[in-house]
This record gives sequence, structure tokens and C-alpha cells, in this order.
Amino acid sequence: MPKQKIIGRTELVDLPEWNFNDLEAKIDTGAYTSSLHCHDIEAFEKNGESWIKFFLLDPDHEAYNKQEIIMPVHDKREVKSSNGESELRYIVKTKVLFFKDPYIIEFSLTDRSAMKYPLLIGRKFLQKGPFLVDVTKENLNNLKK
Repeated sequence: MPKQKIIGRTELVDLPEWNFNDLEAKIDTGAYTSSLHCHDIEAFEKNGESWIKFFLLDPDHEAYNKQEIIMPVHDKREVKSSNGESELRYIVKTKVLFFKDPYIIEFSLTDRSAMKYPLLIGRKFLQKGPFLVDVTKENLNNLKK
């Protein structure tokens, strides 16, 4: 069994395929799916396949770079939010860096503007690490960069 990596309750993560670094993420073992804050989400068909375009973060966020992200839809799923309501969300796959190691992660795209953290890392991803969450710590990933 691979050695577990300890991460804190919040982490700064990189999304290298989209040129975003040190984005604040809440580590949430209570959430199954990871989610990502974006706006202007628009689905479309391309060569008979489902694609999506969106902007990551809000224009007033310090890391916002006006980059429109266009990519294939990995899936569409019903996701129950923290308030208990279900919504149909688009799921995309990308790379995320933890401790300099790249991992493939699935993100549901949603409006998290009312939340403190633009990214939420759920247990489906955490089990891949495998990661152990120490809730007394923060940003352990950033210390290893």
C-alpha cells in the first residue's frame, strides 16, 4: 500500500492544464464529489459529442485570468449540495498537483460564489492519494513545492 500523504483542511493547489496556481481549496471528507467555482457555463455539441465552455473563478478573484476554458464533458450527474438540494452538474476531468505529483481529478462545475473557497476537494479524489486529512493543519501541500 502506498504511503499516505498528510494534507490539511485547506490546501493551495495547481491546475496546470488551465494555468492556475495556488488556488484555495477546502478539503471536505463529507463531500463525495470535488467541485469547482465557475461562471458562464455553456454546453454545446461538437462533432456529435458534448462539450462545455466556462470561466474559472469570478472576475474580482485575484487569480482570475479571463481565460475561457473549452473542453469535452466527461459526465453529467445529479449532485447534492451542502444545503441538501440536488442539481444536474457537468463533470470535467483535469490535472491537479499535490506535492508536485499530478493526479487526474473530476470536478463538478457549479456556482460557488457564496462559498469561501472556489474549489472543494471531495473524498472520491482523496481516496486516490491516498491522503490523510489533518484538520489541525493548513496548506501542507504548499510547503512541499
